[in-house]
Amino acid sequence: VQLQASGGGLVQPGGSLRLSCAASGGTFSSYAMGWFRQAPGKEREFVAAIDWSGGSTYYADSVKGRFTISRDNAKNTVYLQMNSLKPEDTAVYYCAADLYGVAPKPIQGEYDYWGQGTLVTVSS
Repeated sequence: VQLQASGGGLVQPGGSLRLSCAASGGTFSSYAMGWFRQAPGKEREFVAAIDWSGGSTYYADSVKGRFTISRDNAKNTVYLQMNSLKPEDTAVYYCAADLYGVAPKPIQGEYDYWGQGTLVTVSS
């Protein structure tokens, strides 16, 4: 399984961005997906996750109500819509695939494959 994240960039506080993660290999519609981020000088942390069908999602408290994870199994792609962005959202964002999971999970060790990351900078 290969994951390619894209969509990062520079945005002003209060702005929006949509990240995409395209998957190849494996059966995308059968596995859960997650987004994580790593800010400068900090450990990587969980952001959001979605189950194989898109029917169940899970968010970190810090992004709940501002970010939305979704997926299009026909396009083998998972998205992270980020609204009301704050400077503390600045980080490299990574997508990850949990090939053997059913429910969305916040635990990094549960994910089997990782994308290369895309940088999001929130600054005026």
